[in-house]
Amino acid sequence: MKLHELSPAPGSTKPGYRKGRGTGSGNGKTAGRGHKGQNARSGGGVRPGFEGGQLPIYRKLPKRGFTNHFAKEYAIMNLDKLNDFFEDGETVDIVTLLNIGLVRKELCGLKVLGQGEITKKLTVKASIFSQSAKEKIEAAGGTAEVV
Repeated sequence: MKLHELSPAPGSTKPGYRKGRGTGSGNGKTAGRGHKGQNARSGGGVRPGFEGGQLPIYRKLPKRGFTNHFAKEYAIMNLDKLNDFFEDGETVDIVTLLNIGLVRKELCGLKVLGQGEITKKLTVKASIFSQSAKEKIEAAGGTAEVV
């Protein structure tokens, strides 16, 4: 199969509906906009959230919460995943995890958490280690390097 041989499933697409092309088209003259009024004008209509002058719901509801725009977000990896995907003596870093597909984005670096057990001797390079993760990696004979 080639790209030029592809076609949509039958009934999944409809032809474009041409507005304002005469009365015989069934959508001529006002082109579905009705007679006069704000929505009939070019550039007419109201902004999103406008409720005809009534106090909009987004102004009635209280502002909630706080967002720290300076917070660092890390790609997170648990020890049980490292145990499943790597062999003894291998080096694990963010690039390796990206290539395998265990991590989607690099973000601000890699954070290794201590969920699960690790039995293999790995060299793990990450930005941050949880205390339990560091202890488990070193107990298994590996090294935890902060990059």
